[in-house]
Formats: sequence, C-alpha cells, structure tokens
Amino acid sequence: MSKILVVDDEFRIREIIKKYANFEGHKVTEAVDGMSAIEICNKETFDIIIMDVMMPELDGFSACKEIRKHCNTPIIMLSARGEEYDKIHGFELGIDDYVVKPFSPKELMMRVNAVLKRSNGADTPSQDVFKYENLVVDFTARIVTVNGERIDMTPKEYELFFYMVKNKGIALTREKLISEVWGYDFFGDDRTLDTHIKLLRKSLGEYSKCIVTLRGVGYRFDTV
Repeated sequence: MSKILVVDDEFRIREIIKKYANFEGHKVTEAVDGMSAIEICNKETFDIIIMDVMMPELDGFSACKEIRKHCNTPIIMLSARGEEYDKIHGFELGIDDYVVKPFSPKELMMRVNAVLKRSNGADTPSQDVFKYENLVVDFTARIVTVNGERIDMTPKEYELFFYMVKNKGIALTREKLISEVWGYDFFGDDRTLDTHIKLLRKSLGEYSKCIVTLRGVGYRFDTV
C-alpha cells in the first residue's frame, strides 16, 4: 500500500482519483489547494503526490517548488493546459509526469504505479565517478559539476544523463531510452524524452555538445 496525496480544488476530480486509488489498495489524503498541500507535506510523508496546476490560494507549480525544497517525493501534475511550455516548466521543477485533463482514471493509476515502481526500484550505479575535461559525474552521490560548479538537475534529468553516460559512445534509440529511464509501462509520448534532452542540454552548458542527436534513431553521449 502506498500513501498518495491528491491535490485538486475540484471535489469531483479528487473523488474519482481516490476511488481508483483505493481500489488498487492505496491510501489517499486530500488537499484542496497548494497551500494546504505544503502544510500537509510538512507534517506527513507520501510515496507520491498527484497535483493540479490551476488552483486557488497557490497554484500547483508554486506548491511543487516549495515541496521540492525539503523532499523528493515523486509528483504527477494534472492540468487542462497541454502546451509544451507548461510541461517544460513542470519538468524543470522536478515533476515526474504531466497528465493533461480530461484524463482516464485507469491510465492515471497506471502512471502512478509506473512512477512508484521506478522510485522504489532505482539501482545503484555500478560506476563511481566519470570525468571528461571539466565535467565530473559522481553517480553514487548523484552530483554533476561543470568547471567545479554543481549543476542542479531534476531527478529524471539525473536518471537520463546517468544512463547515457554509462552507455557512452553507444547509439541509444528513443525506444531504448524511454524503456530504460521511464520504464516499459510508460504511457506518455516520446516528446517527453525530447523535452528532457532539451532541459539536460541547457543544464550542461558547454558540454551539451556531448549529447549527440542521431536523426531518425535517438541520441548518443560522446566525448569525441
């Protein structure tokens, strides 16, 4: 059984998510806005948070930013807005998935279970440290530095980057990256991968050149 915090100002949305979550054996706590969600997270811990973007008092993005200051609980955002900008903003804040309303409750639960599975089953990297010029990747500590300065990445950026670095020089298809980083049971589209690659290149600065686009295939991390 997992503890889920559902944050949405619409009673109907909270109820339907709670119904499906309870059916699968999860325990659900509800919050009606971002402020309430922050207060609850300061008192309790959860396995995953499902949070709407547009809410009174404090929107979901702002609440996510505050929650991320003290915990890395996986977060799935819900929104009626499906524009790329909103998705990118959410991923930059460290969310794990972005679901556009209206959504299928059954599919949402499948996404929840997929995120929980990845969160609980993360493997410790076999390598310790990778170095290339002034780029240093410490797998164990989950720290990436460029020119001695630590680079802040979202949890999913770390997973994607670590996987690519550990497979340096290997052409990785889009399907391979999605299945290895998001899981075979990922229900999003491959634009999620492109969005994270874009964010990753932005984080790496001058070393963004190491992520090579293989047109029609996927990507490769290379230092040549």
